[in-house]
Amino acid sequence: MATSFSLPSSDPATDAARRRGLRRMRSLAVALLVFAAVVYVATQGMTGWWGFVNAGAEASMVGAIADWFAVTALFKHPLGLPVPHTALIPRRKDDLGRSLEEFVGENFLQEAIIRDRVATAAISLRLGRWLAEPENRDRAVGEIADVAAIGLARVTDQHVADLISEAIVPRLREEPIASLLGGLLAETVRDDLHHGLVDLGLDELLRWLVHNPDTFTEVLAERAPWWAPPRLNTAVTGRLHTEAIKWVADIRNDPHHHAREAVDSMLAQLATDLLSDPATQERAERLKERVLDHPAVLESAVSVWNALRRALLASLEDPTGAVRQRLALELARFADRLLADPALRERLDGWAADLAVFAVQRYGAEVTAVITHTVQRWDGKEAARRIELHVGRDLQFIRINGTIVGGLVGVLIHAVSLLVP
Repeated sequence: MATSFSLPSSDPATDAARRRGLRRMRSLAVALLVFAAVVYVATQGMTGWWGFVNAGAEASMVGAIADWFAVTALFKHPLGLPVPHTALIPRRKDDLGRSLEEFVGENFLQEAIIRDRVATAAISLRLGRWLAEPENRDRAVGEIADVAAIGLARVTDQHVADLISEAIVPRLREEPIASLLGGLLAETVRDDLHHGLVDLGLDELLRWLVHNPDTFTEVLAERAPWWAPPRLNTAVTGRLHTEAIKWVADIRNDPHHHAREAVDSMLAQLATDLLSDPATQERAERLKERVLDHPAVLESAVSVWNALRRALLASLEDPTGAVRQRLALELARFADRLLADPALRERLDGWAADLAVFAVQRYGAEVTAVITHTVQRWDGKEAARRIELHVGRDLQFIRINGTIVGGLVGVLIHAVSLLVP
């Protein structure tokens, strides 16, 4: 059996206001009962019109007492007497919880009802109108940026290191790399995608040669024979520097240079070997293992992540940053599309309805079961007190109506009794 526990505390000020309202309505209902009793006693034995008053007062008392009994029986035993079928909420709260669960499941969590509510809500149209307002769009961008910043801040270096070492690296070890590299390299050579990288490398090499002649000369001079005269070394290294600049410039300026063609041929052959030559494939796998085993791989990955995270955080925190500006622009475009494209709105609303139906069908039973499980754990007397505090004021109208309607019925019965011999 589940252990009972007290209900969560609500706002004391709100509870105090509800308690005052309940007391006022109770006082009014009791006052009407007392008034009916006084009138009944005062008109006892009178005839004529006073007989109608007496009959009405008598019926008013009966109606008031009966409805008082009915209302009170919901929450406790009237006058403390253990009358059967009273104190219903404390005694049968578990049954009431199950009934409420079934009621919610049968009348609210149905596919037709959900789809109708989603269609009526016109979610995509309302979203488009909301995002069309600049202040709302700025608010959305701010909220998204804050959530993204919080998420990025919670990802630590250890999280990234664990992801790489425990998930990515083992997966890379299992997958053959040779065929993947071969196919990628073959597509790159076929589409001439590597030419841009070659041009960049040639530009940088030529720039370095032009701006670092002394370094070039020193490197060659260190490898010159010890017996060679310095003047000869200087002349040779200077000539080599000039020829190197000319040769690199020729390669850079001539798209059909034989050196470029040699690079293309070498890359194409390497791609073929990676795809079909077992020896090359084995060397590629060994290289992959050496790279994956090197500690710098993990350190470099974490460093790249940190650099990327710092850049993203800086852009997210800057109201004029590129990320926020781009996000605001995309939201504005999305809002315009939503407002101008009925087909898009219909498609998005359909997806929203499908998602809601899926969630209800998959988790609806668990959601409604929360009602039963929660009610079962409530303390019966505390639950009755809190429920009465919320709805008791309105239930006092039953007592008031019973007093008034009872009086009218009493007058009517008295009149019928006079008319019928």
